[in-house]
Amino acid sequence: MRFVDEYRDADAARQVAAGIAATVTPGRQYRLMEVCGGHTHTIYKHGLEDYLPETVTLVHGPGCPVCVIPMGRVDDAMHIARQPDVIMTSFGDLMRVPGSHGSFLDANAEGTDIRMVYSPLDSLRIAKANPDRQIVFMAIGFETTTPSTALTVRRAAAEGIENFSVFCNHVLVNPAIRAILDDPDQRLDGFIGPGHVSCVIGCEPYRFIAEQYGRPIVVSGFEPLDILRSIHLVLRQLAEGRCEVENQYTRVVPWHGNPRALAAIDEVMTVRPTFEWRGLGTIAGSAMRMRDEYAAFDAERRFDVPGIRVADPKACQCGEVLKGVLKPWECKVFGTACTPETPIGTCMVSAEGACAAYYNYGRFTRSRVREAAGLEMSRR
Repeated sequence: MRFVDEYRDADAARQVAAGIAATVTPGRQYRLMEVCGGHTHTIYKHGLEDYLPETVTLVHGPGCPVCVIPMGRVDDAMHIARQPDVIMTSFGDLMRVPGSHGSFLDANAEGTDIRMVYSPLDSLRIAKANPDRQIVFMAIGFETTTPSTALTVRRAAAEGIENFSVFCNHVLVNPAIRAILDDPDQRLDGFIGPGHVSCVIGCEPYRFIAEQYGRPIVVSGFEPLDILRSIHLVLRQLAEGRCEVENQYTRVVPWHGNPRALAAIDEVMTVRPTFEWRGLGTIAGSAMRMRDEYAAFDAERRFDVPGIRVADPKACQCGEVLKGVLKPWECKVFGTACTPETPIGTCMVSAEGACAAYYNYGRFTRSRVREAAGLEMSRR
């Protein structure tokens, strides 16, 4: 990609929109899920719903890595951070995620040493600079960020750094998609596949969606025209009676993924039997943990982690949003008690959260415009 403008051209977008309108079957309703939170933000930042026929509904999926972390894991991390001589490190968007007794920022204000980092290598540097402290990296993310954690652990082992460990919360995208497809209350016609995850795992792992569930999936880039073209490709498959895996994001995503990144993950980590997801519950084989060979760098083995399970606040409906059951503005506390400044749930905290996207850009969406128009008419 040489220029951003070539993927944000309004005339080109209108041409794609015309193609979409010509592809849909009159009277048929379509529900397409964009798995990745990055896609959600592009959709509402650029008002892409307005380019689609009324019969095409975009549903938000569980592809925000911060949003799917349950409150219990935040509480477990807080428990580790409060141990003597521990420095907990975390990505910035996790610092404000609420646990049952506040967020990392709240704990920091109370004297717990929790520091924001931009990469796990930053945590390793802190470990080298503080040999008398235990440095724990709060690792989160889908397959996108898992290689960087694995490579950092491998470097720590090679350099003999003994005061560094990882509290591993890396999750896998396909078990979550399978859980959504197995939900009898969820009707989806196709998927806009995650671009960043696919840079690592490739497109081949999504074949089960087409072959076992009969749903098309198109791996998409993150610019407005990427997403519109991917929607068009999904709808064209449906019109032609096909169910395949297609790659719109060919300029970045290789079909078979990144073999070196996958090898690093496989060397350092293995799949957990089960893992709890916010909103989706416990899903088998859906997250990673450290292999026995790297147990010395596993914070869950180094510290006595209580394994807390905490129910979400009753007012918060993040779970329904993550499953695509509710639109964010349908949540009872959206934009009132729950805002980016005072978040109740993770979907309002994360930079990729659907609630944050609606809060920041929702005034541009088709549904919100209709709602506002209806409200104005009722006032007359």
